Amino acid sequence: MTATVTSIAACAAASAAYVSPPTPVLVSTLPTGVGADVHVYRDTDGSLSSECTGCGEYAWTLRVTREFAQEHAAACLRRPHPLAA
Repeated sequence: MTATVTSIAACAAASAAYVSPPTPVLVSTLPTGVGADVHVYRDTDGSLSSECTGCGEYAWTLRVTREFAQEHAAACLRRPHPLAA
């Protein structure tokens, strides 16, 4: 039987070295017709992503544009999810 021994100090040093990635920046919020919102974010690589508080759709691609988010906001018929508020 073999055992692996890891010191607590080594684990603490590894977790202290971890740096979380930068968070995306909210650039706009577009209301849907039924009270939900589509949030548009600028990601750290310059691309856009969007997330709908109604249907939960998350879109990320280098091709996501504000117009894409506007089309989703116009078409989404799901009310806001109670946990999304």
